[in-house]
Amino acid sequence: MITMRSASKRGNANLGWLDSRHSFSFGDYYDPAHMGFGPLRVINEDRVRPGAGFSSHGHQDMEIISFVLEGALEHKDSIGAGSVIRPGDVQIMSAGTGIRHSEFNHSKTEPVHFLQIWILPDQLGIPPRYDQKTFPASEKYGRLRLIGSPNGRGDSIVINQEVEIYDALLDASATVSHSLAPGRKSWVQVVRGAVDVNGRIANAGDGAAVEDENNLTVTSRQNGSEILLFDLP
Repeated sequence: MITMRSASKRGNANLGWLDSRHSFSFGDYYDPAHMGFGPLRVINEDRVRPGAGFSSHGHQDMEIISFVLEGALEHKDSIGAGSVIRPGDVQIMSAGTGIRHSEFNHSKTEPVHFLQIWILPDQLGIPPRYDQKTFPASEKYGRLRLIGSPNGRGDSIVINQEVEIYDALLDASATVSHSLAPGRKSWVQVVRGAVDVNGRIANAGDGAAVEDENNLTVTSRQNGSEILLFDLP
């Protein structure tokens, strides 16, 4: 069974400096029918104006992943980590017992466009942790590249949850397939372009909740499509 989450139906917060689209309930946007999908709690598509950003604020017991589509995002936190992430980079912050951080558009002239993803951890009260890895486009063209996993397999970022995240860049008619183990489900987020998910059309910003399916096939409908595929308990 596949349930589509249309980009146009997402929640929206527009603060002037920030335009954020929420796949699931977040902040002032509340929809009891969209509170997350398994341990996948947040997918926010954020656009931040040049020089603007999120001032220092706290998190606890959450796996927070930043995935930049365009521009550059600057990160600083209370455990001493600080970096700038760009397209191809994936950053994770395990909030654990508590962490404070800020995120800003690194550029004074260009906007930054990124996804913020929150995953509920399978263990509470762990020490806060930060990591960042770069995944070249060449590793994602025409295939599902593992970028996040519980054990860091394939040099992916480590997530404190039984979740795997895959990234794929697809030209027109290119197809990728993924098998789901019994009891597992999947969320497919269309980052850009347009695809078919087991025959269902999905465009940029759309999500597909996949349950009770053994196999998942995604075919691109145009050049330059990109998806994130979450394999979830």
